[in-house]
Amino acid sequence: MRPVDHPLPHSLWRTRALVASAVAVLELLALLGLSAAVVGPSLVSEFEGAARAHELAPVAPKPKPARSKMRQLLERSDTSVVVLNGNGISGAASDSANRVRALSYVVANVGNSPRPNEGRTVVMYRPGYEREAQRLANDLGVQLVGPLDGLRPPDLMGAHVAVVVGH
Repeated sequence: MRPVDHPLPHSLWRTRALVASAVAVLELLALLGLSAAVVGPSLVSEFEGAARAHELAPVAPKPKPARSKMRQLLERSDTSVVVLNGNGISGAASDSANRVRALSYVVANVGNSPRPNEGRTVVMYRPGYEREAQRLANDLGVQLVGPLDGLRPPDLMGAHVAVVVGH
């Protein structure tokens, strides 16, 4: 291949190419600046308007998470009951436990209440088992139903509800 002859000396040709490139870059920057000056304000106002509209738009209420269906009421034969003697009368808890068993409940334990109950018989429940306690109280004809009071969940030894026998 033959070298190409240029009418300009090598260094002059390179200088002119660099100058032309620099002019092209300057023209490009000038065009970008001009377009930003002409189009920019309208874009900025459009973005500001969209932001304001979004900011001032009424807030749609968050949909409430779908409540999971209420836990199904345990069958009597699946409801575990602790029967505690709170009145001090010997055999009272055992008699009540027999009544509870006759109603098809599972009697998990029979014993004495850690705190004697000189009042009426009460059915207590651990968290989440209020409906089972309410049903047991109805079955036994007991008027008082409430959450654990004076008992702790470990006192129930895994049972769902407790009957504290009173007078």
